[in-house]
Amino acid sequence: MDYLMDFIDRIWQMKIINSVVVVIITFVLYKGVIFVLNKSEGTLFTNKKGKTYFKLIKSVIRFIFMIIAVLVVLQTNGIDVSSVLAGVGIIGVVFGLAIQDWLKDIIRGSSILSDEYFQVGDIIKYKDIEGRVLVIGLKTTKIQDLKNNNIISIANRNIEEVQLVSNLVYLSIPMPYETNIKIAENTVYDICEAVKSNNNVNDCIYKGVNELAESCIKYYIMIDCNPINKLQVIRDANRSILVEMDRNGIKVPYNQIDVNMK
Repeated sequence: MDYLMDFIDRIWQMKIINSVVVVIITFVLYKGVIFVLNKSEGTLFTNKKGKTYFKLIKSVIRFIFMIIAVLVVLQTNGIDVSSVLAGVGIIGVVFGLAIQDWLKDIIRGSSILSDEYFQVGDIIKYKDIEGRVLVIGLKTTKIQDLKNNNIISIANRNIEEVQLVSNLVYLSIPMPYETNIKIAENTVYDICEAVKSNNNVNDCIYKGVNELAESCIKYYIMIDCNPINKLQVIRDANRSILVEMDRNGIKVPYNQIDVNMK
């Protein structure tokens, strides 16, 4: 009997019961907060973005309650919490410097998902590469190069360098200066109609004279198409330009060099 009392006394001195009570109270408070949040989910978080934030808020609250419980238990057992926090702060600074790029990727990845800057299936441009988005992760975004189908991984911290490719393609059609402007523009209209008949083209519009170049006049057209078909649309449009210019008796201009011999 004396042995049992000594054991209980040692447990009490270790303040295990106090620690257990702290954990239970923290758990009950956490469950209460989550219960209130769950009740308000249907009214405050209705769309997809709202539900994403709701899950994030619950994760943050759980983490906060866990930290509070640990700190209170440490304080209950006679451990100076302020010194622990100071030590954690120093370690956190060193650790943060070591993984700052990783943290940037996580933050940028969260921004891509929450702001819907681009989505899976969109065509984006990174540096000189245009590709279709395959996967959006918290650290990296994977795209498939439209030119060669290579898979490329982009660190999310480089999101400022990424451009969302539009569905519009602009082409300049060179015409010789000797060609009457009415004939040239009628040919451009024929080209637009031919381009419209190509696969994957939604529309083609003549926009006007784009440039008075050294050896030709450049007429501007705008093509509306799905960005994923952009390269093939450009190839087909270039062929339509050659065919229609040849059908209207217009030669494609090119730079000429005059050589004078004495």
